[in-house]
Amino acid sequence: MPLNIQFNGETRTLDAAMTVAALIAELPLAGKRFAVERNGEIVPKSQLANVEIRDGDRLEIVIAVGGG
Repeated sequence: MPLNIQFNGETRTLDAAMTVAALIAELPLAGKRFAVERNGEIVPKSQLANVEIRDGDRLEIVIAVGGG
C-alpha cells in the first residue's frame, strides 16, 4: 500500500513501507552531515534504521553547510 508523506515540504508517495535509513540511502547524502526531523522531532542517527515511516509523516532533512 502506498504511503503519502511530506518530504522537505513537498508531497511524496512511497511505494512501500520503509525506515528513515532506507529513504536516506536513496538520497545523495554520502559524506554529508545532516539531521532528520520526523513530525517535529529530531531522529537520532542511532535510531534511523529503527524508525518506520508512516502514512502522513512529515520528514525534513537538513544538510549542514560549512562556511561563514
